[in-house]
Amino acid sequence: MYMKKMLFIVNPKAGRTTLKDCLVDVLDVFCKNDYAVRIYLTQSPSDAERVVKEEGDGYDIIVCAGGDGTLGNTVTGLMKSGMRRPLGYIPCGSTNDFANSMEIPKRATDAASKIVAATPFSIDVGSLNDKYFVYVAAFGVLSDTSYTTPQNMKNIFGHAAYVLQGIKSLVNVPSYQMEVWIDDRKVEGEFIFGMVSNSVFIGGIKSITRKGVEFDDGLFEGVLIRKIHNVADLQRIVNALLTGNASEKNMVAFRAKHVIFNSSESIAWTVDGEFGGEYRQAEIHIYERALDILVVDEPEEAEENEMEDISKNFWAESDEKDIQPESDKESGSMI
Repeated sequence: MYMKKMLFIVNPKAGRTTLKDCLVDVLDVFCKNDYAVRIYLTQSPSDAERVVKEEGDGYDIIVCAGGDGTLGNTVTGLMKSGMRRPLGYIPCGSTNDFANSMEIPKRATDAASKIVAATPFSIDVGSLNDKYFVYVAAFGVLSDTSYTTPQNMKNIFGHAAYVLQGIKSLVNVPSYQMEVWIDDRKVEGEFIFGMVSNSVFIGGIKSITRKGVEFDDGLFEGVLIRKIHNVADLQRIVNALLTGNASEKNMVAFRAKHVIFNSSESIAWTVDGEFGGEYRQAEIHIYERALDILVVDEPEEAEENEMEDISKNFWAESDEKDIQPESDKESGSMI
């Protein structure tokens, strides 16, 4: 009997409580479905990329278990090597944005069962300069804290709104003067945040660009948030983040396959939840249907939840003076 060959890449440091007690059960699912499994435990952040490039060609499928960073590294190995192998994913991280968007089960044994029953679904992949990403590349005030915010605060406010609400003096928020080419359209301005994504979830909550997300259309969704000048700007942006209203006047929303960000200073980027480098010019390309992910059914766009209700209550429960700079509380203006 022919045994299909599987390269199973496991990040032992991601979600230890999720996988360590059921690894044998996961292997049992694979073996009972005629897979000969080679397990590799990653030893460094870029280890998944290396082992895929060195060994991946000798296997019928590749499966990775870990967080979004482990997934991104595995995908980078596939893209850089030029090989095409079906990829299964067992989410074991803290946020698992990609898994949530693709409706991959949280229980490891359930995810394994889905993998062996799945057919490949080809999805788009992005690149930021020389780095590949599956679901998000971002810079600015929201990106560097996306994976450190306490879960209870995310549940109350939604992550992005919590970050903005928690900033007591907005004069300290860095902004960047940028020239951005979105396909053939140029946008200029001073921005505190930018994101290009292909995901319903970012940082554990629904993304502001979640409406109309298609995983295989050759386009990623993006948003830029302009510098905040006063409390009214802040309120509109928080409401927009909570309700998914990307048409807010202080935002630039777009769908594109090629985006170039130019700045006079180096800007730090986050790629799939990991540090992606610092660049004065960041060029993003979208590769249409470049990755074959193993899922049972094509994911559908998630339905809207209670975010609009949270938005209505957010400002009623927030003391406006707490989010104004100390020097301007009396006048109600911001520098």
